[in-house]
Amino acid sequence: MIPVRHWGQWVATVIIVGLFALLVQSVMANPNFHWDEVFGYFLDGRVLRGLGTTLWLTVVAMAVGIVIGVIMAVGRQSRNVVVSGAASAYVWFFRGTPLLVQLIFWFNLAALYPTLEFGIPFLDPFFEADTNQLITPIFAAILGLGLNEGAYMSEIVRAGLLSVDPGQTDAAEALGMRRSQIFRRIVLPQAMRVIIPPTGNATIAMLKTTSLVSVISIGDLLYAVQVIYSRNFQVIPLLITISIWYLLVTTILSIGQHFLERRFRRGDRRAEQTYFGAWIEGLVPRRSNVEPAPVTVAIPVEGEHR
Repeated sequence: MIPVRHWGQWVATVIIVGLFALLVQSVMANPNFHWDEVFGYFLDGRVLRGLGTTLWLTVVAMAVGIVIGVIMAVGRQSRNVVVSGAASAYVWFFRGTPLLVQLIFWFNLAALYPTLEFGIPFLDPFFEADTNQLITPIFAAILGLGLNEGAYMSEIVRAGLLSVDPGQTDAAEALGMRRSQIFRRIVLPQAMRVIIPPTGNATIAMLKTTSLVSVISIGDLLYAVQVIYSRNFQVIPLLITISIWYLLVTTILSIGQHFLERRFRRGDRRAEQTYFGAWIEGLVPRRSNVEPAPVTVAIPVEGEHR
């Protein structure tokens, strides 16, 4: 067999490598990047504290979003029209308005309600608090990020629930299982194969979306460098510094997502390689559970015709 010559691939490879080399030379040789400033502030205490705030906000907002998403996804599948309508209205509102607007709205909630009261209508309130003291900037950020993410997570969870064969639910009901048991033991474990990949992408997106909280004066990673370059005017070097941090953290999250997906896709031969799966599989040896097939050797008996 004569192999086919893929001349177009070789030409494309040469062009891409040449352009990449020109880009690297341009970036490294340009003194306006100020690489000494970039790596000089990389481990600065203010930058590290901002990074810690960004990671903390990402974890808390995703936890709130996942809990709300599961509740809204189950509510949208409810047979009760009021429950399903309320869940649909929630998703419609928080997906239809910009996240930045929601953050500013929660931060300025005291303009509408100077005092927050909770209790039974027409009776004395059980709880009363000043809105400015209750809705702090960090609490406003959690509300804005978590409620917005809950609307998107509800669609992710709902897609995973709909991917499970409804016949399994019917079979479980025939066995006398309660709906809560069916959801926890049958539907949700199978739906996780569909839920995990977009949830990982949503977590990475949330990490970068937290930069919006800088508009309400929260000391995240972006706000920390804004304070620094407002004094030394090194805007581009400091933006490169936080870009490197974002790339580093998203790379770690992507690797974790790959292993998590591989765990939930055990036994699924249709599973495809994920974002970093191609080279991770080469770095981490994978143990095969398939036993080699026995080899049978036929030995001719004396006098047997071949």
